[in-house]
Amino acid sequence: MEQSAELRRKIAIAPNVCGVYLMRNHLGQVLYVGKAKALKKRLLSYLRQDLPSRTQNLIVQVADIEFRLTPNEEMALLLEFKLIHEFKPKYNVSLKDDKSFSFVRISSEAFPSIQITRQKKDAARYLGPYTSAKLLKSALKIIRLDFSFRSCQRLPKKSCIYYALNFCPAPCIGKISQKEYQQRITDILLILEGQKDLLIGKLTKSMQAKSALQDFEAAARVRDQIMVWSKISERSVDFSCQNELKELKAALGLKNLPARIEGFDISNLSGKQATGAMVSFYNGQADKDNYRRFRIKTVAQIDDYKMLAEVLSRRYTRLLKEKKPLPDLLLIDGGKGHLLTAVSELKALNLNIPLLSIAKPRKETRGFMQSKGKEHIYSSQPGKLVVDLAKDGSAINLIRRIRDEAHRFALGYHHFLRKQEMIKK
Repeated sequence: MEQSAELRRKIAIAPNVCGVYLMRNHLGQVLYVGKAKALKKRLLSYLRQDLPSRTQNLIVQVADIEFRLTPNEEMALLLEFKLIHEFKPKYNVSLKDDKSFSFVRISSEAFPSIQITRQKKDAARYLGPYTSAKLLKSALKIIRLDFSFRSCQRLPKKSCIYYALNFCPAPCIGKISQKEYQQRITDILLILEGQKDLLIGKLTKSMQAKSALQDFEAAARVRDQIMVWSKISERSVDFSCQNELKELKAALGLKNLPARIEGFDISNLSGKQATGAMVSFYNGQADKDNYRRFRIKTVAQIDDYKMLAEVLSRRYTRLLKEKKPLPDLLLIDGGKGHLLTAVSELKALNLNIPLLSIAKPRKETRGFMQSKGKEHIYSSQPGKLVVDLAKDGSAINLIRRIRDEAHRFALGYHHFLRKQEMIKK
């Protein structure tokens, strides 16, 4: 089995840190979700020639790989569970087998007990399956530090060692009300289901309410919980991402670290259903809540430059109108012409945001255009029109990751509109 050069390139730029990877086909559909302590090391294993036939069938369909970084393996396990249940990937069949993996069992009592089990045996609530019982146990320990819960089979008549260690709120001796305990279980469920943003919002409202009642000690405890889970929600930006940003800052001569980068791509087929897409990266990682899609409205003919100008104008006219923060750097999928178009559009809006464009150089061979394999990087920075970056350095890997994500997002929206058009016919 011979893997495509593009797949090999995507694996080569994968960060070798903890996280989850999503394998997608050319339509953007998720085929497989996996986790790894070291993403690049795990993905390199897919390049072996002796893969099982089922894995070979998967790899030949993979057109794109997306990475989502996590601060540790425990959070990777929870994220993997969330994504599998969100996308239901075809090749994650093993996780649908209830017999092989672990579940979190939440009893249906007034003060629910939380335990790990391998079987669904009653009317309790079950979450899972999870691929690693060891990591699941560690994840629950992390959660229990801030959201203590009971784990005993039966509610005893006196407190145990877990209460003394602050791992259990001791409902058995009335140390917590049923209402407060049920709220705690709800918070734990938000974490297990990967809804940490909802949890943080909920905790923030709780902290504000306690402060309004002048219960400052309780408000401080909630504040500490918010700080802990906000750091986890931000996925603890790792050193590799910081190195990428620092290298990019130095290469472009930027005044500040480009923490917020917005990447743009235009997608059209013979001028039909032309779309624009914008992805947002914060501290080197995808910030999907700030992605935006644009249906081209003012350009009828095939003209990437005019389409790009429309998208940029709409994006930053709106940000200026709403007085929202501007990004530190823009990345355009295209060549020198695309860069100059973007510079002109920003100048018309009186904006001075640093710009980059990335394009694969081409050479003509017997009437055909062939890629030479190395990208050209252009910059709007004074004296740095052409930027020379190390072929496999940290900065170019970050640029490629943003470019690839923008292309995937634009293509996915384009396919969606084409499908909608075919349905109407």
